[in-house]
Amino acid sequence: MSRNSTTTAAAVKLAIFTVTSLVVTGFLASAMGLGLGGGRTYEAVFSSATSLEKGDDVRVAGVVVGEVKRVEHHNRSQALVTIKVNDDVPVTEQTLVKIRFKNLVGERYVALLPGADADAADRLNDGDRIPIERTEPSLDLNVLFNGFKPLFSALNPEEVNELSENIIQVLQGEGGTIRSLLENTSSLTNTLADRDELIGEVVTNLSQTLDTVNERSDELTSLVLDLKGWMKDLAKDRKVIGGSLDHISNLTEVVADLLHKGRPLLKDDIRELRRLATTLSRPENEKILSELLETLPESMEDQTRTGTMGSWYAYYLCSVGLSVKLPILSDVPLLDEIQKAISNVQLRSTAKRCQ
Repeated sequence: MSRNSTTTAAAVKLAIFTVTSLVVTGFLASAMGLGLGGGRTYEAVFSSATSLEKGDDVRVAGVVVGEVKRVEHHNRSQALVTIKVNDDVPVTEQTLVKIRFKNLVGERYVALLPGADADAADRLNDGDRIPIERTEPSLDLNVLFNGFKPLFSALNPEEVNELSENIIQVLQGEGGTIRSLLENTSSLTNTLADRDELIGEVVTNLSQTLDTVNERSDELTSLVLDLKGWMKDLAKDRKVIGGSLDHISNLTEVVADLLHKGRPLLKDDIRELRRLATTLSRPENEKILSELLETLPESMEDQTRTGTMGSWYAYYLCSVGLSVKLPILSDVPLLDEIQKAISNVQLRSTAKRCQ
């Protein structure tokens, strides 16, 4: 009975632990927006989806509710983005889809906004496509630069240069140019006044950029703060960075000097290696080298065994081969016989160790 009670208590504890783990896991998955359901898939057409990649987040009010499944080219100049969101996230005919910056390194995410009359709008079916009229790409810096085009075209570079020259002359004490300065200033002011419509167009063109910047005020604030911290860290390490630049300069000089001095020697080594390779590649030398490599392991083993007896080696001379070549004289026939006798002399010891 005691053993059964212990087993029952352990089983109950295990069941409680398992249920608790499942509940906590489900709660964490729901809190992180993982979405345990199958989800729904939608397509959205964008004028540009630069830097948006597969696997990027889909968010509603900052909460992850899905992910980007595919980004592909569409209709020559557009992008078709396929997203998958949780079943409990309503995507209606009024939902706006925007691409926003996720962090300072350029990563993006897709944001879903309810739009006007979202409660009364019908919910989209699985696989429906969101048109380009209800999508918005990320910030394009070209809009900012294009906004200044009317102002740049309104200004005459020659008049601006002449005005600048007159200002410099006045500051240097040439008072006679004041009249010319005033005339040029009046001319430039009249020119700008005549082009007030262009200046108004510049302000109108910049309104879109300013609205975009205003929507991303939090990201801009974070960027400024991070840049401030980064510059502060660089200022702390300015001495280390400066010293590193000096060392890099010294290293460059040493390496350059080394290459300058070593180049002739390296050139000679390569030339000698080429000669050595040519010599070794000859058939008769290849045969000798092959025989040497075959007998070298056995010779090294013999040398190792001999060396284990002490810090010395004992060698015995068992045979000697001599070949002597005499000058050949045609008028001394006796030298031919002597040459034959000493051309191949073999001396071999009869000691027992040489047998």
